[in-house]
Parts: sequence; C-alpha cells; structure tokens
Amino acid sequence: MRTDDFWAVIGRATADRPATPAEVAKRAAADLATHDPEEIVAWARHLDKVMVASGTQDLWAAAYLINGGCSDEGFDNFRGWLIAHGRDAVAGSVKSPDALADMPAVQAAADNGAVFEAEEVLTIAAEAYRQATGSEMPAWEAPATRPDSADLWDFDNEEEMQRRLPRLSALFLAPPE
Repeated sequence: MRTDDFWAVIGRATADRPATPAEVAKRAAADLATHDPEEIVAWARHLDKVMVASGTQDLWAAAYLINGGCSDEGFDNFRGWLIAHGRDAVAGSVKSPDALADMPAVQAAADNGAVFEAEEVLTIAAEAYRQATGSEMPAWEAPATRPDSADLWDFDNEEEMQRRLPRLSALFLAPPE
C-alpha cells in the first residue's frame, strides 16, 4: 500500500468535520471495510510502518510529559491519537516532538490534565476486516514499534527533559525555583 493511500483513509475520516479519535476510527474502519480484504491487510501492515517510524525515544518522552506518564501501551495509544490527527501531525511530531507544544489540545492539556490516547485507531484494520469478511484478520509477525523501555533515557530527569523538549517542558513541568 502506498503511503498516500494509507493516509487517504484517515483524511476521509476527518474531512469537512471535526472528530474525536474514536469517531475517526469508526469512520476509517467503515471506509476501509469497502476495500478488498488484501487491501485491508496492506493498510494494517502500513500502520506497522507508521508505528515503527514514530517509535522514537523523544516522542515517547513528549507523550510522557503530556500525559503525565506513559507506559509501553500508553505510548502506542498516544501515537494512535496522533494518527487520528493526520499525516502532518505524525510527521511533524516525529521530526520535532517538541512541536507538539503548538497543538491547541496539547496547550489546553497543560491546564486541564487531558490524556491523549486512542487505542481504537490502532484497531481500524482489524475492525474493517471483521466488517468486510465476518472473520478475524490473519496474523503476521509485527515489527517492534518502539524502543525497549529499559533502554530509554530517564524521563523523570527534568534537566534532560528541558534540554530535549524545552517548549513542552515549559508547559508541563513546574518552573525551576
């Protein structure tokens, strides 16, 4: 599956109307269910590629700051939330995780404590396959989509967080005394 075709499914799910990640997932699954089962599987395998490309330590650190902590599964679900915001949101945050500080929802989360996770976005293909075929999608060996949590730099080290993610740190960390 071509990258443009992958993102077109998400784009159609968000076109001309605001949507929560859950609504994006529901719309995208319904759209994808109209495709051949092989295309649905190809979409799922492309999602693996997006997850691998976005599985960086600094993006995980950004999710940790924004969500007030972030487990392995929480990082996956955070990236599901990003995917629901489209190609530019994912590409921009992979290139510069600190740029998430520009998103109005992230800015608001500094005050309201919102947590950004969307597991349902990660299950779009499985849901579409069930809708299209009435059966479960075939399994495959998925690649590792994030670094091992034991290999991460210390996200509780505020000095390192401020060095790597200064704008997000300004939003989410207490100012130094």
